[in-house]
Amino acid sequence: MELDDGFDDDEPTGQWLPPDDRLWRHPSEVAAFPWPDATRRTREPRAWTTAVLAAAISSLLTTGLIAASGGFRNKTTVVRSTESVALPVAQRSASAGNNQIVDIAERIRPAIVQLDVDTADSKGSGSGVMIRSDGEILTNNHVVQDARSITVIMADGKEYTARVVGADADTDIAVVKIDGPQFATAPLGSADGLKVGYVAIAVGSPLGLAGGPSVSVGVISALGRQVDSRSGPSLLDMIQTDAPIAPGSSGGALLDSSGAVVGVTTAIAVSDVGAEGLGFATPIDIARDVADQLINTGKVVHVWLGVEGEDVTSQTAGDLGVDAGALVRKIRTGSPASQSGIAVRDVITSIDGKAIRSMAALVVALRLRHPGDTATLGIVHDGKTKTVKVTLAERPKTLT
Repeated sequence: MELDDGFDDDEPTGQWLPPDDRLWRHPSEVAAFPWPDATRRTREPRAWTTAVLAAAISSLLTTGLIAASGGFRNKTTVVRSTESVALPVAQRSASAGNNQIVDIAERIRPAIVQLDVDTADSKGSGSGVMIRSDGEILTNNHVVQDARSITVIMADGKEYTARVVGADADTDIAVVKIDGPQFATAPLGSADGLKVGYVAIAVGSPLGLAGGPSVSVGVISALGRQVDSRSGPSLLDMIQTDAPIAPGSSGGALLDSSGAVVGVTTAIAVSDVGAEGLGFATPIDIARDVADQLINTGKVVHVWLGVEGEDVTSQTAGDLGVDAGALVRKIRTGSPASQSGIAVRDVITSIDGKAIRSMAALVVALRLRHPGDTATLGIVHDGKTKTVKVTLAERPKTLT
């Protein structure tokens, strides 16, 4: 599988991917739909491998367009226009669930904006979430990367010129700012407490279509996903959803059933047969912390523990005397870890009482901490459990 950035003007690859080529790939390495002589559209700005893709063409039904869905390997399924499938008004209104979605959509749409971005070699569009009434907008780094100009289009059609406040490639989060009157803001919730099967509502501005943001509905499909890339940092602790997401929705909002933002829509999985229907969102807890740092200081400071390692596997668990955790393979000289007594082959199993079951989980846990914080790590050393205290430091610039 690959991560597509939602840009539609990438050059055709001129070759087919083998059926078993299911790696996460940068869009410059392979087209999103690698069919010969395919006509491509304009794209979002040059992006990191994450972004949202044309997986969810079903979200276009509200425009009355005829869309194609399915695997594209055999026959194409044609979806009828909304006129031919719409339910009677009385039947639609009878559903309490529908009414709840309608209420949420009406409340949130004024706070979701479209970003039209010009770079030196491309034009494209993305989405953003208004998080402060003074015009601070949360979006993805890859949406505004290398931007020469950014135009923000509100749900009511009003346009504003925006500037980049700051961006962080590690989390693919950025903040842009517009000046104007008091703006409607989106309520920010928390990804903590989410469970697989919960309702998920995606809101964004797909394909740069006029008329305001689009709304699609699905469920939380999985939590804590790691999405790897060949050309950028891995996305960690991602929320997976089947709520349809379309190109241009990068930087949009993923909501829970109360209408609170629990994630920033960031990526979708694509294989050689097309979109897989797997969307990914950055948890709002991480996105909000990054945004606050960017707004307050213009940069993001990442903490440093100074260990490198891997996950405990079924092959190594028996020898290590633990069933899960972050196995330390290397300790950086002069790092906080080297001064705390952590040793190679130790397994980190918790941080401040919260279980750590993988190296990615350790990285995610550290992202919510700051230089100077003291953390208590649970360690398994030679089969015996102990705790160590470590004072976290700022990650050296040579490691960024």
